Amino acid sequence: MSRVINTMAFLKFSALLWCILVLIASLSHVEGSTRVELSTGYYYHTCPEAAQIVEDGVLLAVKSDTRMGASLLRLHFHDCFVNGCDGSVLLDDNATFTGEKTAFPNSGSLRGFEVVDLIKAKLEEACPGIVSCADILALASQYAVYHLGGPSWEVKLGRRDSLTANRTAANVFLPSPASNITTLTSNFAVQGLSFKDMVALSGAHTIGFARCTAFRSRIYNDVDINPPFKQYLQSICPRVGNDSVLQGMDLKTPSHFDNLYYKNLLVKKGLLHSDQEIYNSNKADPIVRKFSRSLTKFYKSFAKAMIKMGDISHLTGTQGEVRLHCRKAN
Repeated sequence: MSRVINTMAFLKFSALLWCILVLIASLSHVEGSTRVELSTGYYYHTCPEAAQIVEDGVLLAVKSDTRMGASLLRLHFHDCFVNGCDGSVLLDDNATFTGEKTAFPNSGSLRGFEVVDLIKAKLEEACPGIVSCADILALASQYAVYHLGGPSWEVKLGRRDSLTANRTAANVFLPSPASNITTLTSNFAVQGLSFKDMVALSGAHTIGFARCTAFRSRIYNDVDINPPFKQYLQSICPRVGNDSVLQGMDLKTPSHFDNLYYKNLLVKKGLLHSDQEIYNSNKADPIVRKFSRSLTKFYKSFAKAMIKMGDISHLTGTQGEVRLHCRKAN
């Protein structure tokens, strides 16, 4: 009798265990269905012309204003560093939240929103509701770099757009022009980026311009600055006034993506305090010297770091949405 009872108990336990395993498997399937890996061929069937539309939009914008290349690259950076590469930086303020555009590191300096709007409109004509704003930023930054003479890399796609923005996080996690090496290292490490990634990605400052407000403190307070360079900058950027004066991040070729940024650092001609910090008697120095000597090594490291940055906390699958307009949720 006891043997029969034991057998029945075993069968009940086996049936229960099987149900649990089936439930776990089904839940894993559901969870897996919401997570989709990014891939370079994500739009191959749904919007095969997506990359070309973005590239055409970037080329048109850069031909009209060469500064726009650096601006589009910066948009991607500032998007990914705040809650991930989710297009949140593009959202306007609304009744439920204040967007990231007015955060201190972004206010008055982020550009390119109209370019993204035009590209998005073209994509909506070609394949409605398919290509996310976050993916537009990832593609646009690559084409901007490439068409300004920089490296190319395979852009992984399939990101979804966030429904909200985070102004508080933008004020905390975006590096400031006044950041020191410790703060910079921490800002990048929080995003899962290595010290070498940080030095390589800082090379994005080989293109673009900065306003006087971004470098005034450096030229009047720092000592690790080339004297003639300091005098020149003080002549165009007085202690008071002329806040809108623009100076190339790279003194000679601010519209060409090269490695002169690192060569400038070697002679204490980094425009921003945060730039010169990565060549200031610390462990970044050997990497800076290597990139200054080899354009190929810089390009390779920059491309690798950009791919890595594009993976930061992206939304996929059923997370978020594909916005129809990049400035607002659907």
